[in-house]
Amino acid sequence: MTEPHPDAASDPLSRELLQSVVEVARAIFGAQASSVFLYDEAAHELIFQAVSGRGEDHLVGRRFPAGQGIAGWVVSSGEPMVVDDLAHNTVFDREFAESTEFVPDAIMAAPLLHGDRVLGVLEVLEPVPQSRSSLGELDLLALFADQAATALRVVLERRVDAPRAARERAEALDLVGSLQRLLESGTPTS
Repeated sequence: MTEPHPDAASDPLSRELLQSVVEVARAIFGAQASSVFLYDEAAHELIFQAVSGRGEDHLVGRRFPAGQGIAGWVVSSGEPMVVDDLAHNTVFDREFAESTEFVPDAIMAAPLLHGDRVLGVLEVLEPVPQSRSSLGELDLLALFADQAATALRVVLERRVDAPRAARERAEALDLVGSLQRLLESGTPTS
């Protein structure tokens, strides 16, 4: 796979796919907002690539240092994080949150991985307690992040192999559909 380009979501299908990912994540957790960040390794920045809910009208394209806040911690550690009380969390960057015009009290974040490499971060802000699934909240977030990472890898792939790219995009959209069915049924898919 080639290195991701910071503007990887510039084509309409890629934007639609990433938007679908954040909308399904927001719906799964009954959250006020959800976003996908792309990690620009060269600039060591995170870029809002898709946003659903609070901030969707002004955050897409905004960049911030990858070493700050919850998303920055997730990029550096490669581990998911759930925080129910951000007021008492030392990693949370309140000043940055204020600059986005939304300061949540709770957040869930998971890395979007390709092997041992972090491609980005999926965040869910102000999730409601999960009651529609037998999976634990963190397990469900990790499952969805795996699906979203697969979709993101398709978006980031810049090969010219059009039939393969079309097939991979269709598979990524199928993954998002599986997650929607998971939400509706309340049981894990196989």
